[in-house]
Amino acid sequence: MNIKRLKGFRDILPSETPAWRLVEESASRVFGKYGYEELRLPLLEETPLFKRTIGEATDIVEKEMYTFTDAGDNMVTLRPEGTASTVRAYVENGFARSHPKERWFYMGPMFRRERPQKGRFRQFHQIGAECFGWAEPAADADVISMLWDFAVDLGISSRVSMEVNSLGCASDRSAYIEELRKYLESRSDSLCSNCKERTTRNPLRVLDCKSPHCQEATKDAPSLENYLCEDCAEHFTVVCGILSSEKVPFKVNNRMVRGLDYYNRTTFELLTNELGSQNAVAAGGRYDGLVELLGGPAVPALGFAMGVERLVLMVGEGAGIRSAPGAYFVYRTEEGQRRAFSLKRQLIGEGFKADMDYEERSFKAQMRAAGSSGAAFAVIFGESEIAEGKVTIKDMQKGEQVTLDDKEAKDVLIQRLRMESELGD
Repeated sequence: MNIKRLKGFRDILPSETPAWRLVEESASRVFGKYGYEELRLPLLEETPLFKRTIGEATDIVEKEMYTFTDAGDNMVTLRPEGTASTVRAYVENGFARSHPKERWFYMGPMFRRERPQKGRFRQFHQIGAECFGWAEPAADADVISMLWDFAVDLGISSRVSMEVNSLGCASDRSAYIEELRKYLESRSDSLCSNCKERTTRNPLRVLDCKSPHCQEATKDAPSLENYLCEDCAEHFTVVCGILSSEKVPFKVNNRMVRGLDYYNRTTFELLTNELGSQNAVAAGGRYDGLVELLGGPAVPALGFAMGVERLVLMVGEGAGIRSAPGAYFVYRTEEGQRRAFSLKRQLIGEGFKADMDYEERSFKAQMRAAGSSGAAFAVIFGESEIAEGKVTIKDMQKGEQVTLDDKEAKDVLIQRLRMESELGD
């Protein structure tokens, strides 16, 4: 019996990893410029971490977490998202009290038992950024600006849009949820089965339902903006003002809510219309009470997470083409292999990609492999080159070739490979 991967899980093949690196390197580059440092987190956490932070009544906790009892009789969960783990690390390692102002980012796999579809898997990958210690609206605008600058750096800014909203404070939401629940109960017959249940347990999530019937039923629902207290309304006004002055494009969406209970005040999403129902490529917001909820002092915080699979889909297949070696080495005899191996390592040491075959194949077969590899140059140690202490460099596109001694060949190869690299850029 053949053993296959689990449903909702996937292999990221070598032809795909260049696109993944493109996304990851763009995030590292942009976030680093904003002063963020990388954090690496465990995959497994104690289950109460997520129940306490994400919320007992959320779909993630109720239906989607991979939770089990380990050999020590502890309830553990494969992390379904990264913010809770980041805050746990921030509190547990003493930063909340000794150095509360921190900017961190993380990358890695998350796990949710969702229905697999385009851009959504049961093991999926996120890149997240978390900013601790600033309550000021300028911090919100800075984080949103960083997300937009990432979209620009990755080359997708013309295909995405930024939406922002304010969820207000706990008292704002309490008053609003009471009115929203009354509204939803009066239209219960028009709601899907999930939203009928959410009306009682988590009515804000009804506004985020993708069902056309639910969207129609809630189009005249009360708006949260009318329930914001003076402080929360002013906070949001300042955030929007800074974004406008900095020419960060956005629009206010008063229906936008977040699926996790810990958010307050500013929330935001980076959206695309290219991925069907999975239109959010990044989402986040402020979570000022989460550090205290996990045993730390009251520290304001905010952040966001991006779906790497969705970003890779947007980057496109072109970025997933395997990068060709700059030079492919062809040889005859053991002496030719030794010299080819040595020169290949020298080129790699200079920062160039080089390749060779280790089987004792015919000269023609090796030249065919050089052509198939897409290499710019074939570096040939044939029988005549070995006898004369020379090496031949063949331009695979032009068909031109030159025979030189080893030292001169290395210098010429480096020069030509640099020229190829500059033309490629």
